[in-house]
Amino acid sequence: MFDWQEEAIAIGTMNHTEHNNGKGKRLNREDNEEDDDEEEDERDLEAWERAYADERSWESLQEDESGLLRPIDNKTLHHAQYRRRLRALSSTATAARIQKGLIRYLFLVIDLSRAAGEMDFRPSRMVVVAKQVEAFIREFFDQNPLSQIGLVTIKDGIAQCLTDLGGSPESHIKALLGKLDCSGDSSIQNALDLVHDYLNQIPSYGHREVLILYSALTTCDPGDIMETIQKCKKSKIRCSIIGLSAEVFICRHLCQETGGSYSVALDEVRLANEWILKAELCLHIN
Repeated sequence: MFDWQEEAIAIGTMNHTEHNNGKGKRLNREDNEEDDDEEEDERDLEAWERAYADERSWESLQEDESGLLRPIDNKTLHHAQYRRRLRALSSTATAARIQKGLIRYLFLVIDLSRAAGEMDFRPSRMVVVAKQVEAFIREFFDQNPLSQIGLVTIKDGIAQCLTDLGGSPESHIKALLGKLDCSGDSSIQNALDLVHDYLNQIPSYGHREVLILYSALTTCDPGDIMETIQKCKKSKIRCSIIGLSAEVFICRHLCQETGGSYSVALDEVRLANEWILKAELCLHIN
């Protein structure tokens, strides 16, 4: 006996399978057509056009103030953001203890011992230091037009006053660029004794500061440096240090005793940021 119900089910299944196969073929044809279109578009582009299309270099452009398109320098943007964060942290921590209107008298002490000739900075520490010191001097006078700077160098265990306190950035820069040879040991005590004799004569309305750019890991001193530190503290001379090697205990102790700041620059970027912060330093009430 013929089963009409089973025959109907079999026919329905065959129709459904054929429908799915037909639909799948249509989808495959559509996909193949899209791939062919993309290949034709790529063939229409020249080789140099395809390279730029892959890089999407137009997305890394921005319009400057004059209306010209300039490439976005991500490294510069990162440095600017890092600098703004440092300024925000510094201003937040000292907002309650700021004294404005004082004239700054700053001695910039530069370590020119043999350690300054190391090659860990590129092309060398001395080249980087010279460039950053020049930038710092200009920035300092932009931020503090009525203030004065003097330069002191340390080498062969001796501190030498390169320039007296003055307000001419060009004279300081010219004097420094002619004395960039490194030799011997460094002596923090001799540098502090020298700048103390100068800064101790500054009237009370002036803010006395010392900023030391220190490359060595040791200090070769003729006497008790602790007495010299207390002498600077008594004279209200604020001493800050930027290290270029590693943290040194006596440097940390000097900055803590005199109310200064101590930091170690791990690379040229950090060094540049530290210089800017020192140039824009808010004056603390002792």
